[in-house]
Amino acid sequence: MFFEREEGGNRAVLVHIDLPDELKREDSAEFLELVRSAGAEVLVLIGGSRKSPSARLFVGDGKLEEIRAAVEEYQADLVLFNHSLKPSQERNLEKELGCRILDRTGLILDIFAQRARTYEGKLQVELAQLEFLTTRLVRGRTYLQSQKGGIGLRGPGETQLETDRRLVRKRVEAIQSRLKKVRVQRETSRRARVQAEIPAVSLVGYTNAGKSTLFNRLTNADVYTADQLFATLDPTLRRIELEDVGTVVLIDTVGFIRHLPHKLIEAFQATLQEAAEATLLIHLVDAASHERDDNIDQVEQVLDEVGAAEVPTLMVFNKIDRLEQQPRIERDANGVPKRVWLSAATGEGCDLLLQAINERLAIKIVKGLLQLHPAQTRLRAGLFNLNAVTVENYSEEGHCQLQLRLPQKDFRQLLSQLNLAEESLLWITKP
Repeated sequence: MFFEREEGGNRAVLVHIDLPDELKREDSAEFLELVRSAGAEVLVLIGGSRKSPSARLFVGDGKLEEIRAAVEEYQADLVLFNHSLKPSQERNLEKELGCRILDRTGLILDIFAQRARTYEGKLQVELAQLEFLTTRLVRGRTYLQSQKGGIGLRGPGETQLETDRRLVRKRVEAIQSRLKKVRVQRETSRRARVQAEIPAVSLVGYTNAGKSTLFNRLTNADVYTADQLFATLDPTLRRIELEDVGTVVLIDTVGFIRHLPHKLIEAFQATLQEAAEATLLIHLVDAASHERDDNIDQVEQVLDEVGAAEVPTLMVFNKIDRLEQQPRIERDANGVPKRVWLSAATGEGCDLLLQAINERLAIKIVKGLLQLHPAQTRLRAGLFNLNAVTVENYSEEGHCQLQLRLPQKDFRQLLSQLNLAEESLLWITKP
């Protein structure tokens, strides 16, 4: 990757300021989880409140002195802010405190850089990092902003800052070109699934809601799971079989978080497109979280941003093992499953989820006892090839009788291939 994570230097002073503006307010508990997920050593959390951020330093002079004292006392390597800082605020704070400053967006980017495993994921993270960096290139580079000089370097030249920006711009263009190819491949795979009429079910939800645990439980996969934010970054696809649906593709996606940086949403547009193009969304919710309702709202906001707000959704409340709740399916007035309560960790209620998905995706099924005459051997062979025959018997007259169960579209396609009319078939029983 373009930027490699440095070893050490992770002793951090944390700063969280309560603001009255709901749109700018962050959660201190979630901030601690983010810091823990990034692998930083928390020295102290400095809190406070302001009516509005200071334009120059985000915090006031008194709070700045408190942070400076903590940095000196604990010999901190960096100061982490649970807020989005302007580039000028970062530069001013670094100058005042004499150590690295990282805001909430930079922290999330660092976590993403650690979690990316696939080629596409690494490219997406690097693109977001570069676009985040472009506004911060002047930091610590003032001594390089004079024109180059010396033998062979006289003339108009360019500043080091301009060189940096040009190199970053070229790298961004290269990454975008590579991502375009990857997205074409992903779109080709998606179109193939659509043409084959294979439903796609995407797991979405707030980070650490338990999506990968549930994914592993349903698919017997071994996707990495951990009790930390953004344990999963790259999407994973597996096939599962449902009784009335057949093959279904289940997709595990990156977790959402409040105030997810827009650069990340843009960078991960191709990955999040899996949610927008899904047949059904499984919105997994940590039922034991105190921020449950707010987390639901945050996920719905991101889904709206990526164009997935209109995709049919099944709400699933996870971690009932931490609550006094029983596994169950809640239905609307028409009897359609709307919510499922389960525990992905224990497996309790996962069978109910599969039942609910089956009902939400259920297609028309042809089933019954079909009698064939001796000349219909090709039809018999075709039905066996489709794994549609559950029982085969012969009547006293020697006629072949097949107990069938298969999707209507597969049955009609077979009849079309054999130039047979559905009305010409003899059904002994057909519900």
